[in-house]
Amino acid sequence: MGEVHVAARGEAVWITFDAPQRRNAFDPDMAARAVAALEDSTSARAVVITGAPGGFCAGGALDLLGTPDLPEMRGLYRMSLRLFDAVRNHPRPVIAAVNGAAAGGGNELVVACDLAIAAESATFGQTGPRVGSAPVTGATNVLGVQIGEKRAKEMAFLCRRYSAQQALDLGLVNQVVPDDELVATVDALVEEIATLSPRYLEIAKVSSNVWWNAARDNFLSGLGMLVQAVGSDDMIEGATSFLEKRRPTFPPPR
Repeated sequence: MGEVHVAARGEAVWITFDAPQRRNAFDPDMAARAVAALEDSTSARAVVITGAPGGFCAGGALDLLGTPDLPEMRGLYRMSLRLFDAVRNHPRPVIAAVNGAAAGGGNELVVACDLAIAAESATFGQTGPRVGSAPVTGATNVLGVQIGEKRAKEMAFLCRRYSAQQALDLGLVNQVVPDDELVATVDALVEEIATLSPRYLEIAKVSSNVWWNAARDNFLSGLGMLVQAVGSDDMIEGATSFLEKRRPTFPPPR
C-alpha cells in the first residue's frame, strides 16, 4: 500500500506519491487521494506533483496486472483518467517536479501537467506494449501534439527510455536542472506564477485544454478496449515478466 502526502510549501500545494517498493506507482486508492488533494487545493497559486525519493511515478501499479481482477482493473483505469482530468481541470497551473523515473502512466502524468521541471537524473518513457498494456490516456494522442506524432508513436510503441535532456529536446519538459536544485527551481517558478493574475491564468489554462478535450472520447474508447483485454495472455505475460525482471515472450500475432 502506498501513500500520498499533501503539504503546503510557500504559495503551492505539493502532492507526493510515496510507494518506494514499486517506484511510486499508484493504486486506485492513491489516485483517489491525489484527486481529492487536487480538488481541495484550488486556493493555492499552483500545485506541484512529485514522487518520494527514488522515482517520480511508474504509473498504475503493475502488480495488479499479474493477477488481474476485472473490477479492480476497471477501477484503476478509471481512477487514472480521473487523476489526469483533475490535473487538467484544476484552475491553477499544475507543475510536475520530475525527480526520477517517469514511466508508463507516470510519463502520461507529465503529459497531463501544465509545466514540467526535471532533475538531471530523471528518465521518461512509456511501458505499455512491453508490460501488456497500452498508453491510451495521453501518450497515443495528446503527446503527439506536444512532441510530434512520429516521436510520440516511437515513445508509445517502442517503450524506450529517454534522458531528461532528451525529454527537454523533445519538448516534453520545460527545464532540466541539477538534482539538488529541483525544489528551489520549482519554488522560483511558483513565486513567478504568484505574481500573475489567477483569474486570467485560469482562463488561459481552460483555453489551452482544447487538444485534451478533443482527445477525451478517445481516452474512453481506449480504456474500454483495455478493460476487454483484462486477463489476456499478453497482459499476464507482460506484467509477470516485468515483475520477474525477464524478457517477455508474447503470443504471436493472430
